Amino acid sequence: MIKGLAFVVYPVNNLAAARAFYEGKLGLHLTHSFNDEWFEYDLGDTTFAIARADETHPVPVRGAAVAFEMHDLDAALARLKAQGVMFRQDLFETSVCRVAIALDPDRNEVILHQRKA
Repeated sequence: MIKGLAFVVYPVNNLAAARAFYEGKLGLHLTHSFNDEWFEYDLGDTTFAIARADETHPVPVRGAAVAFEMHDLDAALARLKAQGVMFRQDLFETSVCRVAIALDPDRNEVILHQRKA
């Protein structure tokens, strides 16, 4: 039986740009790195990672997506838009949550999610 999400990893073409996005704009804190090719960010019970892409492992046009639970989605969206972050989908609501889909420098989808109370 699945216990939970262990990690999500994105292959990236430009590690510096990816780190600037995830650390600088989203505020993630680096917890582990390996050989300057793999960078991890622990998020509670799970981990998000970025890894160097090369000719053998090119970055897909649309890869897997990660969903980050946000404390204050409205404030996060305002801050990210002010920083010039691109969005594939602006804010929308479902019966249980509010969601927006940002794009990182390699056009990976970054789902920003907030459950309704």
